[in-house]
Amino acid sequence: MSVRSGLKKVLQKSPNDIVILTALRTPIGRAYKGALKDTYPEELLAHVLSATKSRLENEFKLDFKTDLESNQKPLIEDIAVGTVLMELGGAKSGRLAALHAGFPYQTTFKTVNRQCSSSLQAITDIAGSIATGAISCGIAAGTESMTKNYGTRAIPADLSPRLRESPIKEARDCIMPMGLTSEAVASTYNITRDRQDAFALASHSKAQKALEEGRFKDEIVPIEVDFYPLDKESAQPSKESIKKFIKDDEGIRSTLTLDKLTSLKPAFKSDGTSTAGNSSQISDGASAITLMRREQAEGLGLKPLGRFVGSSVVGVPPNIMGVGPAFSTPVLLNRFGLSVKDIDIFELNEAFASQALMTIDHLQLDEKKVNPKGGAIAIGHPLGATGGRLVASLIHELRRTNKEIGVVTLCCGTGFGKSSLFVAE
Repeated sequence: MSVRSGLKKVLQKSPNDIVILTALRTPIGRAYKGALKDTYPEELLAHVLSATKSRLENEFKLDFKTDLESNQKPLIEDIAVGTVLMELGGAKSGRLAALHAGFPYQTTFKTVNRQCSSSLQAITDIAGSIATGAISCGIAAGTESMTKNYGTRAIPADLSPRLRESPIKEARDCIMPMGLTSEAVASTYNITRDRQDAFALASHSKAQKALEEGRFKDEIVPIEVDFYPLDKESAQPSKESIKKFIKDDEGIRSTLTLDKLTSLKPAFKSDGTSTAGNSSQISDGASAITLMRREQAEGLGLKPLGRFVGSSVVGVPPNIMGVGPAFSTPVLLNRFGLSVKDIDIFELNEAFASQALMTIDHLQLDEKKVNPKGGAIAIGHPLGATGGRLVASLIHELRRTNKEIGVVTLCCGTGFGKSSLFVAE
C-alpha cells in the first residue's frame, strides 16, 4: 500500500469504524504527598466512570435504563480497565466501582494488565470486541494509586527462586528495576544527561503553558476527596480528614529551571544519567474512553470526538524495555501505509527522558509534534491509567488544532512497545 493511498484510506469513514464518544480523566496527583494520596484506585475509577456516564446522559441524551424482562442489552455492554498494581488485579474492586458509578449489573467488566500500556490495551480490547460484533459500545478505562500499591516498586515479592536465577538472561531481566533499564538505554544509545535534562525541562514548560491556556479542561474531570494532612514532624497522617478539591495535575512545576535539574544526583546508579527530574513521576489517577460502532452512533444522532484505527505491540529486550515505542510504531504505521510525516501529533509516554529521546532519534520525529502539552515527566504516570490519559490528551488537542491523525505509544516493563493510531473528527 502506498503512503498516499494509506493516508486516504485511514481518513475515510466507514459504518464499521470504532468511534470515540468521550475521553476523560481525573487530574493526576503526586503519589504519597498529593491530594489523591488517600483516595483508593477504585474510588478514582468510580469517579471517572460516573463522570463518563453523566457526560453520555447529559450531552448525548443517552438512556442507561435496562429492561431486564426483555433481555435488552445495556447501552454500555462491557467495561475493560487497565491496572498494574491493584490488589487481586482489580477484578472485584473494579467491578464494585463500576456498579457504584451507576452502571447496571448487565454491563460486564474485566481488568487488563499490560504494564504501562494497560489502559491502551483496554482500548484495543474494547475496540476488538466492537469490530468483531461481540458488542456495539463499551468503555476502556484505567486506574492506579501508586501511593497505595507501589510498595514493592512493581517487582514481585514472592517469586520462584529457581526462575529468579533463570539461565536465560532475558528472563532474569524481567525483574530488573525500571531505573536501571533507563540507564541501559542511555548508555546503549548514547543519550546524554544534558539532553535528558533539557527534555525534562521542555516537558514541564509545555505542560505549564497548556495549563495556563486551559488546554486540559476538556479532558479533566475535577474531583473532591478526603485528605489526611501529614504532620510536619512525624510525617504521619492526621486522624481528621479535610476536603480537598483538585482540578489540575499536581506534578507540573512552573518554576523549574535547568540549573535545578542538572543539580540532581543520579537516582539509580552512582555514575548514571537518569534522575528524579528526568524520569516520570510516581502518580495517582484514572482515565476512561467510551467507544461505539459508528453505525450505532449515527443511528443515535451522536457526534464522535474521533476514532480508533488500530494497534501494534512489539517485544524488545527486557533490559532496554524503554525502546519499545521505537519498534512498535513503525509496525503500526507500515500496517496502514503511513509514514511518520503523516502523523500530526505523537503522544509518547515519557517513562524516562532517555527512552523518549531514543524513540525520537530512532524514528526521526519532529519534536514539535511530540507531546505538545507535556508528558509524564511533568504530568505524572499512574501506570494503569496513562494510556487512556494519553488518548484523552491526544484527541482533544487534535480537535483544538484542527489536525487529524495521532499516535499514542508507550514502553512497557518486561520489554515491549505498544502503539495505537487515532483520527480526530
